[in-house]
Amino acid sequence: MRAMVYRGPYKIRIEEKDIPRIEHPNDAIVRVTKAAICGSDLHLYHGLMPDTRVGTTFGHEFIGIVHEVGPSVEKLAVGDRVMVPFNIFCGSCFFCARGLFSNCHNVNPNATAVGGIYGYSHTSGGYDGGQAEFVRVPFADVGPSVIPDGLDDEDALLMTDALATGYFGAQLGDIHEGDTVVVFGAGPVGLYAAKSSWFMGAGRVIVVDHLEYRLAKAREFAHAETYNFAEHDDIVVTMKRATDHLGADVVIDAVGAEADGNLVQHVTAAKLKLQGGSPIALNWAIDSVRKGGTVSVMGAYGPIFSAVKFGDAMNKGLTLRMNQCPAKRQWPRLLEHVRNGHLKPSDIVTHRIPLEEIAEGYHLFSSKLDGCIKTIITTDAA
Repeated sequence: MRAMVYRGPYKIRIEEKDIPRIEHPNDAIVRVTKAAICGSDLHLYHGLMPDTRVGTTFGHEFIGIVHEVGPSVEKLAVGDRVMVPFNIFCGSCFFCARGLFSNCHNVNPNATAVGGIYGYSHTSGGYDGGQAEFVRVPFADVGPSVIPDGLDDEDALLMTDALATGYFGAQLGDIHEGDTVVVFGAGPVGLYAAKSSWFMGAGRVIVVDHLEYRLAKAREFAHAETYNFAEHDDIVVTMKRATDHLGADVVIDAVGAEADGNLVQHVTAAKLKLQGGSPIALNWAIDSVRKGGTVSVMGAYGPIFSAVKFGDAMNKGLTLRMNQCPAKRQWPRLLEHVRNGHLKPSDIVTHRIPLEEIAEGYHLFSSKLDGCIKTIITTDAA
């Protein structure tokens, strides 16, 4: 099969790999029809995530057609069109029983924190991802779902991570009716978090970024107020002024490990790898939220130390909530919003490219070229 293969930081290519095989009776092999490049894939691409091994295939957002099933699989059949959540989970451990699918205890022997994630380094289990023609899907009776009739393929694809994660970010904010919500980051997750904040009852939604084309999309798609932090001496002071000098009720960090805005933090994290991620956006969130407010962290960070202003968070009495999104748990409500016409996930897609050109897709996304917000990858199976 043809698959995207990692060859080192900023180096990916399309190569021939063996079609994955059934390794466990509850596995399925899915023939990928559509995949996506996620912002967190760029952390791998840039060499920021520990134990990202040469030869790995990325991609944790994908849908496809069931090609083969193991002998224990009961809920899927060959030929089913399925959407696969980015989490790999058993469905029966202590954490899965509590809906914490992203923290499954049985799928990642390499870590005690995160569970399994497709195509996201050996720190997340070492599973190959879906930026390929075929992918092995463990626990096939638990994770994948048949795509409902009437749901567009691209909308289903975006539910596998970006949309679910943005919605989860708003959910973790514990938004009350009339709250002011600030979202740092106008990438796909930030756009979805801003849009979802209205569903939770927000009275005002503000999005902060430094790329004008993304801020324009935030105004169009999420109906949010926008601020370009590059145009302000201190974005925290600007946010305080915009909120009666109190701070926002809820702030969502939808940026994560490669945040811009402070040269020292960015260099020590993104370039020198001395931190698990550049904590600029998270520190802005801590400083911009009101006393007693809530900070929701959806941006991805690596497992090592980051210079976070924890003392400020403690002294302000903040609630900090975060996790990798348990994607499948969000699907029933998201399907309801889509069916009712309140949400069209694919409205943020800017680029659609074939698998053979995925290296160009990564370059466009990484370098913020051609107004790139979200890229969908198509295979010959599509």
